[in-house]
Amino acid sequence: MEEEQAQRVFEPLDKKRHSREHFSCEVESLQQYFRTQAAQDLKKKAAAVFVLAKGQTVLGYYTLSNYTIEPDELPHEIERQFPNYPKLPATLIGRLARDQNYRGQGIGETLLVDALRRCLEGTSTFGAIAVVVEAENEKARNFYLEFGFIQFPDHPDKLFILMRTVEETVSG
Repeated sequence: MEEEQAQRVFEPLDKKRHSREHFSCEVESLQQYFRTQAAQDLKKKAAAVFVLAKGQTVLGYYTLSNYTIEPDELPHEIERQFPNYPKLPATLIGRLARDQNYRGQGIGETLLVDALRRCLEGTSTFGAIAVVVEAENEKARNFYLEFGFIQFPDHPDKLFILMRTVEETVSG
């Protein structure tokens, strides 16, 4: 009964409170990561892990980490917009997955928008010119492309979205 009345909330993963063993998604590596490694990454500060939860049930999760981009990885017209630094600061959405029991409810989009909002908020504390993702498959790549992500020229499964685009997206 308490589970039914609970509101959906975004919060940091709490290994004691959030049920991880029943999380099930279409991509085995994302499922296994959440069940077995996410809490360790959180403890070791290797990634911040956020969940969309309803009570103890996890509807989906994503991870955030600092990242750097080699300027020459970017399309030339974008590269020249930034200072001539050897590495450019970014934020990585390392993993993003929703439980398959909640397919068709917009959970993936909700997770991504929250992750992007959090990345944007972080820029008031640390610099980041973009958010980077690495798509697990074609379906994931198309998902990110629909949100305005751009493929790295030499790595079609690695995508980015400029922080100024994120700002327009989440505040508009």
